[in-house]
Amino acid sequence: MKNRITDLFKIEFPIIQAGMVWCSGWKLAAAVSNAGGLGIIGAGSMYPEVLRTHIRKYKANTSLPFAVNVPLLYPNVAEIMDVLVEESVPIVFTSAGNPSTWTAFLKEKGIVVVHVIANTKFALKAEASGVDAIVAEGFEAGGHNGREETTTMCLIPMIFEAVKIPVIAAGGIASGKAMLAAFALGAEGVQVGSAFAVAEESSAHPHFKEKILDSAEGDTALRMKKLVPVRLLKNKFELAVGAAEAAGADRTTLMELLGRSRAKLGMFEGDMDEGELEIGQIAAMLRQIRPAGEIFQKIWTEFLEGKKRLSTL
Repeated sequence: MKNRITDLFKIEFPIIQAGMVWCSGWKLAAAVSNAGGLGIIGAGSMYPEVLRTHIRKYKANTSLPFAVNVPLLYPNVAEIMDVLVEESVPIVFTSAGNPSTWTAFLKEKGIVVVHVIANTKFALKAEASGVDAIVAEGFEAGGHNGREETTTMCLIPMIFEAVKIPVIAAGGIASGKAMLAAFALGAEGVQVGSAFAVAEESSAHPHFKEKILDSAEGDTALRMKKLVPVRLLKNKFELAVGAAEAAGADRTTLMELLGRSRAKLGMFEGDMDEGELEIGQIAAMLRQIRPAGEIFQKIWTEFLEGKKRLSTL
């Protein structure tokens, strides 16, 4: 398939793996890129030298295009950016911050830049800053989320009408049917997170993967809206956050409750009670740990089958 996204990233299929903290190391990124999509190394859970190691291991295993996701809210962003340039990373996805801060710097280095947004206002700001494409992420998504709680079904057509650059849909997409729906709404690519979080190559802890597979409808909630909104799988920590928010907790109280390395504790080290477990609503539909290549191929096959079925209507 060829469109603006496949041309921009030099990939075969417009399916992008999300850059998820504690899940998206070089193994997962390489598996997705080898399947024909765009693999992403998630820098949000990596110190600069750890990121450098992942980039080099990726390149030692495949020569296909890849990207690095950089949440701009972290304090060592400047060091991360230096690593990206020094290691000749071809594509960077920025998120959780102002795209105008780093877009010009990256583009001057010949790097393709994509920014993640959750509303029209920031889509327009991202386009004005010069990014090459945007990821429009709906309320269903795991991890950092939009305060407006706009669902993917509502967000994608609004963003498609608002900007001229390519739109990648994210949030609640784990199947070819969802991908087809996103394309019908104006997307030219999809970003898939939760489905790849439970892939064999994901660096998430086995306990976290199993908890995702055991989850049901209503087992995630959007929390921390006074800090940075994040969708969490329900556990002892999430319930404590919910109780604090119901009691009117301010930013300081929530920051104290969150503490340090809470996501690492849960998603990487496997503490299912006290850890922060970031995952999307689509977790309720995930029931199997499989190689990333199989997950990828099923999404693409379903997309083609759905497209053919709709053409007969």
